[in-house]
Amino acid sequence: MTFGYSLLGLTVIAAAYLVFAYNALVSNKNLAAEGWSGIDVQLRQRADLIPNLVETVKSYASHEDKLFREIAELRIKSVSGGSVAEQSAVGQAMGTALGRLFAIAEAYPELKADNNFRDLQDKLAGIEDQIQKARRHYNGTVRNLNTKIESFPTNIIVNFFHFSKAEFYEIGDAAAREAPKVDFKK
Repeated sequence: MTFGYSLLGLTVIAAAYLVFAYNALVSNKNLAAEGWSGIDVQLRQRADLIPNLVETVKSYASHEDKLFREIAELRIKSVSGGSVAEQSAVGQAMGTALGRLFAIAEAYPELKADNNFRDLQDKLAGIEDQIQKARRHYNGTVRNLNTKIESFPTNIIVNFFHFSKAEFYEIGDAAAREAPKVDFKK
């Protein structure tokens, strides 16, 4: 009789652990999805702002058609969605293109003084900050999910219920990851 109760107790404990581990995996998976949703919202806000910014610059520097077309193509890719890796690559390319756009603006003092341009530039800077915050939040939730997926004995449940690891939203450019080199000897 005691053996039967012990076996029943172990079965209840195992079942309770199974339910707890499964629910933790589902919770972490949903948190990662929520984190990605936050990034997606910020990317869409940036994409919505870009046409106004381009039009403002275009009124001063209409000869930069190649850059304007590149930004328009990147905006379309950004809005159309895709995997985390694809969105990360598009985001990196968009950042580079916008950097070139702002470099062009430096050559036009009237453009730099334009209130509309400065307002758009400030809004874009705010959105970029929000993208970075959303990226950190998302990557934290992905780290937690992936840790649970790889941990024993949760990995047994993962295989049974077909959970999969999530992708990190990474900076695609290796040069952007490096700390800037500062030389005070000059």
